[in-house]
Amino acid sequence: MTTYLPTEKELQVKTQSHSISLIRRKEKPFINAYAGGILLGIVLFLTFFITGNGLGASGGMNRFVVYFQDALVPDHVDNTPYLAAMAGGDINPLDNWVVFVTVGTVVGGFLSGWWNGRIKLETNRGPRMSAKTRWLMAFIGGALMGYGARMARGCTSGQALSGGAVLSVGSWAFMLAVFAGGYAVAYFVRKFWL
Repeated sequence: MTTYLPTEKELQVKTQSHSISLIRRKEKPFINAYAGGILLGIVLFLTFFITGNGLGASGGMNRFVVYFQDALVPDHVDNTPYLAAMAGGDINPLDNWVVFVTVGTVVGGFLSGWWNGRIKLETNRGPRMSAKTRWLMAFIGGALMGYGARMARGCTSGQALSGGAVLSVGSWAFMLAVFAGGYAVAYFVRKFWL
């Protein structure tokens, strides 16, 4: 298998995107990938050590959705076993550790972006892709990943990082399936980026 390496001119075209900077801080370079991986491992260890739980994101988003479902159609939530376990009766779906992880991820990402001068509105896309198509593809991909995360009972954070760290066979199978699926689909969507 060969890897496509774009020319310098193609890279310049691909990295151009319309963006609006929301702050006036000097943009700092990205952290080294190995240092970032080590820091993520330390955060994961501390999360297990302090809270007894790992990391996760899809569970927190799911609980926000169930919160609004419970506000709009409480009878449906009370009569659906999956939803009732989170919000049935007087149970508050937001009273869970993963909700705080999700909120902390959003707040931490915003603060990191502010600190490193990276807060801006932009749509990164390939030179032959319109912004609308990019947003549509992102929505479809996010919906498929969210559905898959619910089917797998966890996302890449909860399954791959937290489950993989405790050597869960199901988590390793999930991550191998994510990579295999990503490689299988990449062939069909590569035209959007070239």
